[in-house]
Amino acid sequence: MSVVATAPDRDLDGLSTQELLRLERAIAEQFMGGLPWGSIIWAFTNLTVWLSLWPLTLSGGLPLWAAAPIATLNVILAYLPSHEAQHRIIAREGEPLFWLNELVGHLSLVPMGMAYGAARLTHYEHHKHANDPELDPDINTRSDSGWHMVVKDIGMQLQTAPKMNTAYANALERIGTEDARRAGAVALAYALAKNALLFGFAWAGYALEVAALIWLPHIVGGVYIRFFLSWAPHHPAADLGRYRDTRGFRSRLGNILTMGMQYHIIHHLYPRVPLMRHPAAFRALRPILVARGCRLDGI
Repeated sequence: MSVVATAPDRDLDGLSTQELLRLERAIAEQFMGGLPWGSIIWAFTNLTVWLSLWPLTLSGGLPLWAAAPIATLNVILAYLPSHEAQHRIIAREGEPLFWLNELVGHLSLVPMGMAYGAARLTHYEHHKHANDPELDPDINTRSDSGWHMVVKDIGMQLQTAPKMNTAYANALERIGTEDARRAGAVALAYALAKNALLFGFAWAGYALEVAALIWLPHIVGGVYIRFFLSWAPHHPAADLGRYRDTRGFRSRLGNILTMGMQYHIIHHLYPRVPLMRHPAAFRALRPILVARGCRLDGI
């Protein structure tokens, strides 16, 4: 992809607010379009690996000590390809490849046991109301520190009715459309199916196996996902507004192990820029982000 304009090429001080916005959009648009093949391959590869763990583990061919960390990695990697689909980055409704967009959206979430429709609608609510203590369905990840977030998240996951699940249900109820009601019903069906799977396999004598493939990975993987995809890019989750509700940050783990979230500010500004182009888009837009007063912590 050839980028024809970057912010450093221009004198930003002499631009009006509208001129700066036009330049910002022109630069961002250069990173949109095309199929994000990396995310598509990622989705199906990750699902295939997770599905293969079941016959390998239940047959005794793969020990639990090896299956559990692989399944946890599968859970951690499950969300982001669906996230691309939630924003119709693969294809928009009415386009020839929209079926592929929806297939990736649904299937990539299988290791998490999460329903695509509910994930998509509640994620849109997060974008609309990021950091709003009443309306942001992800606000429960707000914590004083990273360790506080981890401890709080584990505690929530062990509750009978986790606050984060209630927040998503409330968001769907506020939306109030037929799509939202249908998404809520499907999400409930997913939750019941997950519990039936856990109890069914435990009843059949495979309690340790199902704990290694579902229960433990959902706990550990869920913490990892919410830490890097929600807490880190929004901390301290106090500011509101397009240029302040998300931050760029530097992590000692690097961009890959933080799942690209060091540049998550790009996603909130321009959700249709594919994940794997965020670093390049950030570098091109950084002087504008500085001029806009964005929170760029060490990056």
